[in-house]
Amino acid sequence: MVTPGNIANRRLLRVSLALTTLAAMLLLSSCAPDANPAVGTSNDPAGFLMGLWHGIIFPVTFVISLFTDDVSVYEVFNSGNWYDFGFILGVMMSLGGGGAGAGKKRRR
Repeated sequence: MVTPGNIANRRLLRVSLALTTLAAMLLLSSCAPDANPAVGTSNDPAGFLMGLWHGIIFPVTFVISLFTDDVSVYEVFNSGNWYDFGFILGVMMSLGGGGAGAGKKRRR
């Protein structure tokens, strides 16, 4: 049975989940890719795992990069193909996958 209290609780749960997710993404965006000129760059180029991480935080990094020049969405100093593969894989993970379930119909 659906009651007004149930609907209000579900709405509150959805809003709190959305706000918690947004706060976590903003917190994690502090690890956004780009060299820090004040500290200097490391000698090791970004590899697969950093590419994966940068791809996962891509949505938040992209929004932040629209408002500031200090954040970029892609690390230029990288190891090449493995970084690119990790980046694309991370973007697919964060934006919903590769579309494998697009053609499947749900049963009622």
